[in-house]
Amino acid sequence: METEQALAPHLRIPRIPDEADAGPPRRRVPERIGALLTFLTEQPVSLYAAAVLRIGYGLLYLVFLLREFPHRDEIWGPGSPWTPDLARQLFDQTGWASILTLSDSRPYFETCYALALVTSALFMLGWRTRAVSVLFAVVVASFHARAIFMTDGGDNLILLMALYLVFTACGRRWSLDARRTRRRASAGKGESGSTDSGADDLRHQLAMSRRTLTAVLHNCGMFVIAAQVCFLYGSAGLYKVQGGSWGNGTALHYVLNLDLFRPWPELSLMVDEHTALIAIACYLTVLLQVAFPFVLFGRLKYPVLTMLLGMHLGIAVLMGLPLFSGAMIIADAAFLPDRFYRSLGRLLPRTSRGPDALKTAAPPSGEPALVPSQSAPSSH
Repeated sequence: METEQALAPHLRIPRIPDEADAGPPRRRVPERIGALLTFLTEQPVSLYAAAVLRIGYGLLYLVFLLREFPHRDEIWGPGSPWTPDLARQLFDQTGWASILTLSDSRPYFETCYALALVTSALFMLGWRTRAVSVLFAVVVASFHARAIFMTDGGDNLILLMALYLVFTACGRRWSLDARRTRRRASAGKGESGSTDSGADDLRHQLAMSRRTLTAVLHNCGMFVIAAQVCFLYGSAGLYKVQGGSWGNGTALHYVLNLDLFRPWPELSLMVDEHTALIAIACYLTVLLQVAFPFVLFGRLKYPVLTMLLGMHLGIAVLMGLPLFSGAMIIADAAFLPDRFYRSLGRLLPRTSRGPDALKTAAPPSGEPALVPSQSAPSSH
C-alpha cells in the first residue's frame, strides 16, 4: 500500500467513463449535425434582408440607367468608341457575353435599354421574382460586359449580387409576389379541398420538396453574399495595412487632391485642412475593414455598421462615387437581423393599416408554406 501511494503522483491512469458520462458527448455531435441540416433545409434566414437587397439593387441600377440615359449611346450603344465589333473580339478572348452585341442596329439597342429599365423596376417591386431575377442578372451582366473598361468596384459588386440573388427567396417579403400569394390564400380559405387522397399526397410531397429546395438555395445564397462582403472588407483592409501612406495617415490627403475624385474641389480642400482628422479617418478605415468579419456575431456590429455607413456617405460626397457607395451600403444591410426590419416596418404609417405588401402569404389550409416562417413571429 505504501508503494502504491508513493507511485500514485507519477502515474497517469486515465479514468474510464461509465455509461452516464459517455452518453451526452456521443449524442452531441449527431444532434448538432441534425440541427444544422434542419437549419439549412427547413428554415430560410434573413428573408427581410434579402428583400432589402432586392429593392436596393433594383432601385440603384434603375437610377443608374436613368442617370446615364442621355449618354447611353456613347457608353453602350452602336455609337460608342468601343464598338460592338471590338467588344465581340474581346468576348472571344475572355468568354464574356452580352445581349447588346447581338445586333448593331440602333432600334435593337433602344429596345434592350427599355427592357433593362422595365426589368430593374419589376425586380425592385418583386413581380414574378424568380423569373425576373434571372432577367435582371442577364441585364446587369450584359451592360457590365459591354462597357467593361468603364466599370468600377460598384459595378463589380452589383454584378455579383445580381447573380447571388437569383438563388435566394428575395421575393418573399415586401413584394408584389407576397401580396398576390396572400390574396390567393385568403380567397381559397372557403374552398373545399380535394377528396382524392392520392392527389393530395402527391401535392403535399411536391410542396415539401419545393420548400426544402427553396430553403437550401436561399440559405446558401445568403451565406455566399455575407462571405463575399466579409472577404471584400477584409482584403481591402489587409491591402491598406501593407501601404505606407495608410500607416502614416496620409492616404486620404492624397485622395482628396486627385482631380479625378474631386467633384467639389472647394469641399475637398476644406476637409484636407484638418490633418489630424484625416489621420484618424485613415486609421479608423483600416480598423473597421479588418475587424468587420470578426464583429458580425455580437452587438459590436451595430456601431461598426453605423461607422461604415458614414464612411460610404463620405466617399459618395467627397470622391463622387455614389454608385460604389450605394452598392456597399446595400450590401451592409444584409447583416441586419429580420427583427430590425420588422420593427422598422411597424414604424411606417402604412404598416399600422396592414398593407398586403408588408405581409408574407399564409399557406392554404392543409398545405405547407413554400418558405416557412422564421423563429421570431412575423405578421403573416
